[in-house]
Amino acid sequence: MASTTLKGTIVLTGANGSLGTCIVAKIASSYELASNYYGIYAVRDSSAAPALVQALQPRQKSISHSHEVISLNLEHLESVREVATNINNRVSKGEIPAIRVLVLNAGYLEHEQQTWVDGGLDATWAVNYLSQWLLTLLLLQSMDRENGRIVVMGSHLHDGVMGGYFDDDKWKTFLSNSTEPIAKGTWSSRQEDPSWQGGLRRYGASKLCLAMMIGELQQRLNEDPLLSNITVLGIDPGWMATGIARRHPSYSFIRIVMPWVASALSWLKPSSMFRTPNQSAENVTAVMFGNNDATGGAKPKGLYFKGTMQVEMVWRDSVGYAKLKEGDTILMNWR
Repeated sequence: MASTTLKGTIVLTGANGSLGTCIVAKIASSYELASNYYGIYAVRDSSAAPALVQALQPRQKSISHSHEVISLNLEHLESVREVATNINNRVSKGEIPAIRVLVLNAGYLEHEQQTWVDGGLDATWAVNYLSQWLLTLLLLQSMDRENGRIVVMGSHLHDGVMGGYFDDDKWKTFLSNSTEPIAKGTWSSRQEDPSWQGGLRRYGASKLCLAMMIGELQQRLNEDPLLSNITVLGIDPGWMATGIARRHPSYSFIRIVMPWVASALSWLKPSSMFRTPNQSAENVTAVMFGNNDATGGAKPKGLYFKGTMQVEMVWRDSVGYAKLKEGDTILMNWR
């Protein structure tokens, strides 16, 4: 593959999930996107991603999409480092083009369960936030420095008002003097709340950290003479009935009934938070490549599409938990 014939590389995490496969299908079925961009689609296990394989099947014989499916275990920071090193080496050698879009789409949700990874980090926080934060910083050296874009997948579940999950006073403050209660999973732990709502709160907290990253990273990029043209955007894909809820005690009901409910509500009220994965994928691809008013203008920056002392604290703590050191990232102000 000659990288000079392509406009850039797309890196997508969580590519085998319900939303991820719909995003890939949009890319693979678009002549403009499929023929001009190289796809790197990251999944937990590249040998077991049947939904992604199906999404990559060409809809038309005239459309060809150069791509690869890679294994990326976001539960382990070492896996993140290995993947980033491989991509960076190939971009530097000209084997693949610079990254035009990095999409942080992977998500992990526990309900009545709770697991820990990598030296005692809460799995939800590690997968949803820390590993993807680290991946972003490591890959900055391979981003297209004129048109690069980082798209962050948000969630309405970090809104403390919605759903009543944070109504009790003890759940209303989870970022005070340290990120540790969220990072180590001692806040809203299974021991404190064994119900499915405990896991949902931890998910919301991890997504809040990811949302905080948008403005903080954009500010640091703006101040960097090499990276100031890179943009960071966030989007809330809405409420979708997807496999991420498979650990919910009522998942059988959710899996069968909610797709119909979401489809009907999104049709009756297009601005509703309920959407199908296909509808959300349409919105995500618009944010990935859009250059019109829908994405804040030709060069939107630091925006969050929903259809700071604590921010700096989360960033600082992330540097420590990820063991980021001098030389790991090209970002000038990384500490």
